Amino acid sequence: MAKAKSRLHELVECGQSVWFDTLSRDLVHSGELKRMMEEDAVTGVTSNPTIFQKALSQGDAYDEDLKQLLAETDDPTKIFFSLALQDIRAACDVLAPAYEKSGGIDGYVSMEVEPGIAYDTERTFAQARWIATEVDRPNLYVKIPATEPGLPAIEDCTAHGTSINITLIFSLDRYKAVVEAYIRGLERLVAGGGDPSKIASVASFFVSRVDTEADKRLDAAGHPELKGKLAVANAKLAYQHFLEAFSGPRWEYLEGKGANKQRCLWASTSTKNPDYRDVIYVEELIGRDTVNTMPLETIRAFQDHGEVRGDTVQKGVKKAQELLAQLAAVGVDYDDVTLTLEAEGVQKFTDSFDEIVESIRAKRGSLAAA
Repeated sequence: MAKAKSRLHELVECGQSVWFDTLSRDLVHSGELKRMMEEDAVTGVTSNPTIFQKALSQGDAYDEDLKQLLAETDDPTKIFFSLALQDIRAACDVLAPAYEKSGGIDGYVSMEVEPGIAYDTERTFAQARWIATEVDRPNLYVKIPATEPGLPAIEDCTAHGTSINITLIFSLDRYKAVVEAYIRGLERLVAGGGDPSKIASVASFFVSRVDTEADKRLDAAGHPELKGKLAVANAKLAYQHFLEAFSGPRWEYLEGKGANKQRCLWASTSTKNPDYRDVIYVEELIGRDTVNTMPLETIRAFQDHGEVRGDTVQKGVKKAQELLAQLAAVGVDYDDVTLTLEAEGVQKFTDSFDEIVESIRAKRGSLAAA
């Protein structure tokens, strides 16, 4: 008898991909990722410094490799990349069938550049290209933060044929600049005789954090009735820009050469406020040509009680536009909210990376003592 479809499989039928917002050695080697591909419709994995920091600090899965690497170098950054890139390659190999089946649209694993270089265009470009060469898998996304100095690096990487996941996007203006960087990169790639069908891109729009920051300000302004709305409205307006940008003559020319649309990816989709429905950032943002990358608790919650109500990302767009005006009227500065979140996002990842370096130093001490 055919197995009943899960709620996440229903989500996929609406044109949205389900990715898992975690990567660890255990996930790949225990067969858990393969199980999630079958049972939870997972076709991608995203990682960032915070995720790696958790994986490295828990258990002893990395100890043998650490011993070996410590005999070769005492540079913790080199050691981190060596360990992380092994995990990335292994995950890419597990997800290769999803990559093949989707014709290169899905099946990706994302690896982030060092967060400390988020404001350095040249170093970001060089490191992204280095990661792509080291991993050497077609289903790798290199993650570049959407800071202003990150934009030219995104364009240059695309022009050189490297697939990029642009992370830490909070504002609509920055999202528009990210799309433009991708399209310009593709135009340069095509002009240079490159094949755009070999690369893809996602624009990672952060969701729940927007509500966390805006809600704080709405409480202070005495307007709690507007809480819990900006994150979804922001993403819905971003999707409207996606529809505009990836249509019309400019895009059709590139598509004719084999170029892939840069899909919107909804990141940070676990619900931070216990007063809100725990799957709100999945249910409200279902749409064709999108990705939702979820942590384990959100995957489980959606499988248990998530509702698939068709193309929800296109519903309530007028209300979303009105909300931005309402926020401005009550003194909540949208641009300041999004700039604050970008700076905090880069800082959080930088702190996690520093913790990785520290934990490698600590492991070095404890392994030497043992």
